[in-house]
Amino acid sequence: MTVYEFFCTSPGFFDRAPSELSRAAQRLGLATDIYYSEQPVGTLSGGENVKLRLLSLTIGQPDLLLLDEPSNDLDIPTLEWLEDFIRHSQVPVLFISHDETLLEHTANVIIHLEQVRRKTIPVCTVTRCGYREYVERREAARSHQTQVARKEQEEYEKQQEKFRRIQSRVEHEQNAISRQDPHGGRLLKKKMAAVKSMERRFEREHSEMTQLPETEDEIFVRFSPEITSSRGKTILDLHLDVLANEAGELARNIDLHVGGGEKLCIVGRNGAGKTTLLRLIAGQLLARTDIRAAYMPQHYAERMDMTLTPVEFLSRTGDRDELTAIRTYLGSMRYTAAETEHPISQLSGGQKAKLYFIAMNLDRCDVLLLDEPTRNFSPLSGPVIRKALREYGGTIISVSHDRKFISEVCGRVYNI
Repeated sequence: MTVYEFFCTSPGFFDRAPSELSRAAQRLGLATDIYYSEQPVGTLSGGENVKLRLLSLTIGQPDLLLLDEPSNDLDIPTLEWLEDFIRHSQVPVLFISHDETLLEHTANVIIHLEQVRRKTIPVCTVTRCGYREYVERREAARSHQTQVARKEQEEYEKQQEKFRRIQSRVEHEQNAISRQDPHGGRLLKKKMAAVKSMERRFEREHSEMTQLPETEDEIFVRFSPEITSSRGKTILDLHLDVLANEAGELARNIDLHVGGGEKLCIVGRNGAGKTTLLRLIAGQLLARTDIRAAYMPQHYAERMDMTLTPVEFLSRTGDRDELTAIRTYLGSMRYTAAETEHPISQLSGGQKAKLYFIAMNLDRCDVLLLDEPTRNFSPLSGPVIRKALREYGGTIISVSHDRKFISEVCGRVYNI
């Protein structure tokens, strides 16, 4: 479809006055005549596509908005508009998001879906508060429950030790008593009955003890401390008179110098050429032999064969010891046995992204080229990913709209 054909299918498009349509487009940072463009929708950037969909929804004046990851691919100015839009919406908004900043700034009810015990038991929590307050309440409740459970377990173990001593003594007396002493035998029988009764009471109390909190396994990611990048080394020295793609010219006069150990992020409006630039940089650095570079694209299928299993994707030699080590590593990273044998295409976005991180670590890559690296991780996994990248000893060149990633990980920010 062209953009115009797309809007012709949008409810309310022909009912809105031209001035209303213009204001709606301006609020999203789009041209006021965007509705009548003959450009194919498929040639727009991911962020521009999201904007078109949001624009189509808003002009339809719905009674309820259901938004699945509405912030994906949006540039920062549009993210700020989206936050304002959700906050001031006159209709209910039910949305799914991994964007912690968006959640913190907009949500006033949290519905948290989890799968615990290695993804075998579903849990749903509903809390009427903001996201940050929910996380703090959750952590406080987990901490308190953990303390109580451990204290009760310690008391139980002491109780069990005392019980085992009593039980052992009674059994010893029972084995040593003479058959010529029926009175003593009757007393021991009573003692043994009391011991069995005590055992049943302890088992009942144990079943009623506070359990350690059952929460979804959070992602575990950590880069080897051996991965470092020499601070004096030139990783990238790039000059471009013109940056262009099939749609035409995107930017001019780009000068970019990156030294070893730097962590920088390229930001900019949708369609400005960020991904095009990162692909160009990847083409240069992946060919180098003096560094070990890895490229994580925004769309994983660009560099990931979706028909492979996670084990096959990570394998370099195929020998038995390597495959065993990879399966063990995947298990420690919260992959189930079934997930390690399924095609990658059947994994969630977060599990696919995690495979890139595992591969970059196993290959000891000292330069990471990351296009929206945090977009598929859950809000509870986000802090873990940011901490791993912040502590990473190599060089990072990234593209991101994740405001927490930018502020916590990146030392330099370039606006294209």
